[in-house]
Amino acid sequence: MQTEELRSLYLDLMQRCLANTIYFQPYGEISRSDRENGRDWPRRAHTMIGCKRLNNIRFCMDSILQEQIPGDVMETGVWQGGAVIFMRAILKAYGVNDRIVWAADSFEGLPAPDINAYPADQGLELHRFQELAISLETVKANFAAYDLLDKQVRFIKGWFRDTLPHAPVQQLALLRLDGDLYESTWLALQHLYPRLSVGGYLIVDDYGAIEACRQAVDTYRRDHHITADLVKIDWTGVYWRKQL
Repeated sequence: MQTEELRSLYLDLMQRCLANTIYFQPYGEISRSDRENGRDWPRRAHTMIGCKRLNNIRFCMDSILQEQIPGDVMETGVWQGGAVIFMRAILKAYGVNDRIVWAADSFEGLPAPDINAYPADQGLELHRFQELAISLETVKANFAAYDLLDKQVRFIKGWFRDTLPHAPVQQLALLRLDGDLYESTWLALQHLYPRLSVGGYLIVDDYGAIEACRQAVDTYRRDHHITADLVKIDWTGVYWRKQL
């Protein structure tokens, strides 16, 4: 069996395990289609994002590795860690040992909306959902379950308003935003997008699902004269490639 075929088999299996489509048993109102499209809050999966958005991560990672776009890879808002676990798995599958996977999260859930500073977040009560408050210890254990917790994985713990302005990240080739709120999305764009290499990818998980997130992205793109095509992944995810 050739190296490329083995790599593909490994990453296919990782995707099915992370999304829990390999042993999937429908529960309640959740169907296989919901899980594949990331329309549920799964009880037995390490990622919410579904197969299409995992495929997008794989596409972007393959691209930056093949084209040698410089920089690390990062997600802001990691929940159980599935997306960043997959990023680390891709680096391992390619034998890449000179890039870091950064996982930034409060590991305490979402902050209460600061409607004075970010009025678009009014009415978003996601901070009340304990299902979103996954501890750092749990995420590390999830990495370890796939034998992927190593020196190429680094965690940034805390509220984004406190951590992202001073995040020890020099250069990024891939930046994935999954912070839901206007505030979380805006802070990630403001402090991390300038560190994204030309040719690198910016992915936004909640663009189609949460109006406040969409407003933050649209405002940032307008204010910074970003004209790169905004490409739809599925019902909510979008991405674009950074241009000069």
